[in-house]
Amino acid sequence: MRIVGIDVFQVDLPYAGGSYLLSGGRTYDSFDATLVRLTADSGLDGWGESTPFGANYIAAHAAGVRAGIAEMAPGLLGLDPRRVDRVNQAMDELLTGHLHAKTAVDVACWDLFGKSTDMAVCDLLGGRTNERLPLISSIHSGDPDDMRSRVADFRALGYLGHSIKIGASEADGGPRLDAERIEASLADAKAGEYFIVDANGGLSVEHALRLLRLVGDELDFVLEAPCATWAETVSLAHRVAVPIVVDELVTDEASVLRLVSDGVGEGIGLKVSKNGGLTRCRRQRDIATAAGLTMSVQDTVGSDVSFAAIVHLGQTVDPRLLRCVLDVRQMVTTSTASFAADVVDGGVTAPETPGLGIDVDPEVLGTPVASWG
Repeated sequence: MRIVGIDVFQVDLPYAGGSYLLSGGRTYDSFDATLVRLTADSGLDGWGESTPFGANYIAAHAAGVRAGIAEMAPGLLGLDPRRVDRVNQAMDELLTGHLHAKTAVDVACWDLFGKSTDMAVCDLLGGRTNERLPLISSIHSGDPDDMRSRVADFRALGYLGHSIKIGASEADGGPRLDAERIEASLADAKAGEYFIVDANGGLSVEHALRLLRLVGDELDFVLEAPCATWAETVSLAHRVAVPIVVDELVTDEASVLRLVSDGVGEGIGLKVSKNGGLTRCRRQRDIATAAGLTMSVQDTVGSDVSFAAIVHLGQTVDPRLLRCVLDVRQMVTTSTASFAADVVDGGVTAPETPGLGIDVDPEVLGTPVASWG
């Protein structure tokens, strides 16, 4: 099997909640998605997606995804998409870094691989666990009572995980407002629920220490991505009792190994596009498993294609270490594909259909913005 065609599509994904508020005054109203179709000489095709959260979230942006694919595409024609490690090696030889650009190609390779073998992607990634994957909500920062209400809305849908965004500026209320947000969001916590308090790298060490001093000791949560730099995170981790989950600072295998060696966290946020696609996430999953790190399988944002990749990866994680997966479709108003996996009582299971199990909507995607082959 050989890759004979590469098509790139661009789709705008408006945020379902109007404006998504993140620490540091970052606001997002819409997300710029890039979808890739790989066509093989067998007639099969495979799909992948990469949708950065925004250009000021991590070192990734939507135009860069498409520019990176354009840099690599001519050198990928003729490769066997089933040899995923070799495709990733070729991408690294063609373009240094820019994992967000490589993600869509890598995921499309796995979709093709599954279709060619009549196997689901999760079974190719190591085998499904047959456990229902608990979903996590994404509660953007805002008024504490409103955040409490939004948590309740997701709880009513059966969600067991909730990601609470914090990061108030001093002018807006600083650590005290963040403490109120946490206390309100956890006020109705039920047995079996899992709460991530996520700063997305927006806190100083001082802010985090003041915040944790204000929050009641009886509240059960983990603190995710408190600070923007590794040094700050190390400083904080060695001074607090609350478990720390590292997200934006973990983007590849080397950073997972560094987390383990430095002992700065108890878990990782394994985001498919941020971490370079399913091939690289498979390696990072195995390192985390060997080290006993918990994992939440997510993506920065995305549509149905991204969600399918999340579910298939999450389905392979040891249930004792998996905390939740994120349904990115809940964050946007545009659907790009149907995905043969129903959400029931706040959980989801990967389908047994070949590949990712998606059926892309050509009317939503429109015509390619770039093609090769």
